[in-house]
Amino acid sequence: MKKTDLLVIGGSAGGILSATMARKAYGGDIDITVIRDTDAVMVPCGIPYIYGTLRCTSKNVIPDKMLVDAKINLVVGTVVKIDKENKTVTTKNNDTYSYKKLVIATGSLPIIPTFIPGHEFENVFPIYKNQDYLNTILEKLEEVENVAVIGGGFIGVEFAEQISMTGKKVALVEMADACLWQAFDKSYTDDIEKMMREKGINILTNTKVKKIIGDKKVEALELENGDKIPAELVILGLGVRPNGLLAKEAGLDVNAKGAIIVDQYTRTSDPDIFAVGDCAEKKCFFTNKDVPVLLASTAAMEAKIAGSNAFQLRLIRANKGTISAFSTQIFGKTFAAAGLTEARARQEGFTINVGEFTTMDRHPGSLPGSSTVQIKLIFSKCSGVILGAQISGGDTVGEMINILSLAIQKGLTATELNTFQVATHPLLSASPIAYPINAASMNAIAQNCRHLNEGLVI
Repeated sequence: MKKTDLLVIGGSAGGILSATMARKAYGGDIDITVIRDTDAVMVPCGIPYIYGTLRCTSKNVIPDKMLVDAKINLVVGTVVKIDKENKTVTTKNNDTYSYKKLVIATGSLPIIPTFIPGHEFENVFPIYKNQDYLNTILEKLEEVENVAVIGGGFIGVEFAEQISMTGKKVALVEMADACLWQAFDKSYTDDIEKMMREKGINILTNTKVKKIIGDKKVEALELENGDKIPAELVILGLGVRPNGLLAKEAGLDVNAKGAIIVDQYTRTSDPDIFAVGDCAEKKCFFTNKDVPVLLASTAAMEAKIAGSNAFQLRLIRANKGTISAFSTQIFGKTFAAAGLTEARARQEGFTINVGEFTTMDRHPGSLPGSSTVQIKLIFSKCSGVILGAQISGGDTVGEMINILSLAIQKGLTATELNTFQVATHPLLSASPIAYPINAASMNAIAQNCRHLNEGLVI
């Protein structure tokens, strides 16, 4: 039996940061071990870019340098059992490790549409984060001309964009009325779909796949309306589900979706076991409802809490819920969102006020490389607190959404965002008199003022 103070199961974002944060928090005196089930760890959000931009899986590997430099023991193996009473874990090749504290970071697994006949055919690929498996998809793509993507979330949209860049004919099928509808309101999803169609991608929304046609190998998709789409390869981009089976078999509490139930300190029902990342339950920042938002950035936040709190509670009430912050780039245009969409806010019963603005991301806008920025901010009408944000434009949008994510977490108001001080420069940002966040906030305030001014006599 091998002994360690802190044992981490899982080697992606949640596992790496849990271990390295614990090393920083508790110094070099504790022994830390990470067990992961693959030789190499993929950058999860980079996987779609293997198939267009990178054209190679080895360019999408997370280096082990962080773990090595932090003097963390790294074991490649598959954990098959957690014995929480005796504080041990057992691997597939019968190695046993004892621990004082345990972090479970087993991630997620792709959703397999078993209700679609033919889902098991050759050349139908759910997306697993395994380098050899991803290499197989890369090889198979070289042999085909027609590709279908089922699912219009971030995985589906990014795969469709990247594969289309290689000259393949790509169709994307989404059963909802818009791609990326969970992150963006209709004006933004319309823009995304328009761009994709202009690049030759066949976007089919409000559409269900009836079955996958072929003789053990996919040849086409048959839709519910009877139409057939040629496809020699299919990407299943229907999202992911928590990989909480190991925890469930150990007797830890899991929810109906199989996610490990945790508190604000990432502790499970066993106080010596923590869970972070996709395998752990997520609660909405605004409503405390379960939310299926499984992101590497969320895993990173939770991992820092788990690593800091492994032996003492040091980060107090640091995880108040999932903001749902996203960013992506589609054919060179960046789209980003955080918090509630306008549709979701209304659905949840919030009384809201919306501020929108359009400007250029450099000033003057005639400077080379300038892009149009569109921004939409959603506020509580009564309190003025920001509830959500959506932006599209150039590269600067990717960092602007991080400012707004923090604003949401801190409960900032339209007035505070209207007057927050920014560093601007002609080559780097929008004008100080038209900075997108300030300007959209000012427009939201103006809406409230117009309402208050009705009937006012001066």
